Order: sequence, then structure tokens, then C-alpha cells
Amino acid sequence: MKVRTMMGTLIGTLMLAGAALAQSAWKPTERINYIVGVAPGGTVDLYARAIKDGLERLKLVNGQTILVENKVGAGGALALGLLKSNKGNAHYLATFHTGAIAGAVTGLIKSDPREFVPVAMMVEETSLVAVRVDSPLKTGTDLVDVLKADPTKLRIAVAPALGQNVHMAIAKPLKVAGVAIDKLTIAPFRSSGESVTALIGGHVDVVSATAPVILPQVAAGKLRIIASAARDHGTGALAGVKTWREQGVAADYVSYNGVMLPPGVNADQIAYWEAVLRRVSQDKQWQTLVDNSGNKPIFRGYVDSHRYLMSEWDTATELAGSLGLGSAR
Repeated sequence: MKVRTMMGTLIGTLMLAGAALAQSAWKPTERINYIVGVAPGGTVDLYARAIKDGLERLKLVNGQTILVENKVGAGGALALGLLKSNKGNAHYLATFHTGAIAGAVTGLIKSDPREFVPVAMMVEETSLVAVRVDSPLKTGTDLVDVLKADPTKLRIAVAPALGQNVHMAIAKPLKVAGVAIDKLTIAPFRSSGESVTALIGGHVDVVSATAPVILPQVAAGKLRIIASAARDHGTGALAGVKTWREQGVAADYVSYNGVMLPPGVNADQIAYWEAVLRRVSQDKQWQTLVDNSGNKPIFRGYVDSHRYLMSEWDTATELAGSLGLGSAR
């Protein structure tokens, strides 16, 4: 495939350059535009603005300012379109997110993330399954038992659409557990805030969403978490939550949030952004913000981010097929 060959060549160039690229000769010389494909207020927007603030506060952008622009519409395709129109211009950044991969595979997003350059993954997101506190479902095992007997019985809320990462995060473990996931009753909402509100109001029975949306309602005594799709047992507010694997289901689903560049940027530009974003990832203020949101601060550079993108594309394609959603391009 052309995309794989092109990006594989760029990986080879970066790996051969090694430490020399850490001292990148390229630096921004004009305003930096940070494109965010969702509306203000959610965690994707929160992290983008925190990365912007970290870059400026730590004086990592050669004295330039950063403008965050929320380009909302078409499931994120408008943001990717704007990024693509600035091919080769490393003064443009955008959010790199697992949801864009799942959305493209299922046809929700009419753009191909493989055309872009993921330069860093900075947040490992935890997807949770929650129910109301008065629900008879106490564990993920209870959920599996009900759905294996009748996959249509419970209404499961996801957002922002079918086939996005929070849908995949519950579909994957249920599939592994033997549930007929193509027969599930899935209710898509525009945002996880809306899906959680619907759960609290009794309009749905189960919700799949990321930790920052669910944890405040758990603290308020309205929701109970019955499973985590994380690979490892959580800490802090998630210390008492069992993963799917701890409940006998050999599956996990981890999504990532980070930064991507337009197509056509060169290795020197990638090295610059990788280096400064690594510095942000090491900043205590950034780490505290991510920790407090219920997610995990990490850092993966360009090579690991690109490998993840290609691997996740294949995984999402297989899972989407099981759900009867879309087809990979």
C-alpha cells in the first residue's frame, strides 16, 4: 500500500538519523495553528489547550504564539481537511486520536488518518462501562451473562457515533466473551456528556465512555463502574475497578490522544515537534492535569505513534467487520 510504503521510508530516515535529529535545525518562524476537530469543553479540547499552554509556558516554540481553532463537523473530517490543505507546513498541528482511526474505518470520517504524520501520543485514555447505582448489574460478568442470553435486552449508550472508540471499547470485550455484538441495542449520542445524562435519567441501561466523563458521576453517587477496558488495574479513583481481564475476559481496548502534523513534513520538522512535545509530557503541571482527569500521561514519539496507527487500523477494521459497520478503504 502506498501509504505504508511512504511512511515506512520516513520511519527509516528518522531511525537512521537518531540522536542527531534531537538537535533539530528547524524551528517555527510564524504563528502555530492547532486544529481541534471537536467542540470546546470536552477532554480532547482540554488536552489540546493544555499542550498549547505547556508549549508556550515552557518557551518551547521559538517565541511564537499558538492559536487553537475548533474546526467542528463531519466527524472530524473538516479538521483533517484543513490540516491536509497545509501539506508540508509544520506550523500546523492537530489532535491525533484513536477515534479518528475507528471513524475512518467505519466510514464515519471521510478522511484517511494514515495520510497524516502522528508525531506523539501523550494521553492513554481509560474507557469504562458504567450503570446506575440502582442497576442489578454489579460486574462486567453480569453484563456478559445478560447479553449472551439476549443481546438486545439492554440499551447501551455510546458517543459520538457508532463505530467510534467508545463503541469499540465495549464491543471488543463483549465479542471476546461470546456476545453477538452485531445484535446489540446501541444508542449513539452526540457526546459522552449526553450519553451519561441519558443513563442517569433512565433512558439507557449501560454507558461506555472515558473516565473523565464517568468519574464525577461516580463521586456524586449516581453511577457505578462495572468494568474497565484498560490493560492494567487502575489507581486512584479507579483502584477499586476491575478490568475486563480481571473478570475473565481476555480483552482490552486502549485509546490514545496526541498530536499529528500535515502530510509532507520532513524528518527535521518531525524531530523538532517530537522533542518539544516530549518536554511537555515531562512537565508536572501537564501530568497532574491528565492524572486528575482520570487518564494516564504517557509519551510515545513518531515511530511508535505511526506503528500504533497502522496496527490500530488493522484491528479496527476487523472489529468493525464484526459489528457490520463500514469497510476499510
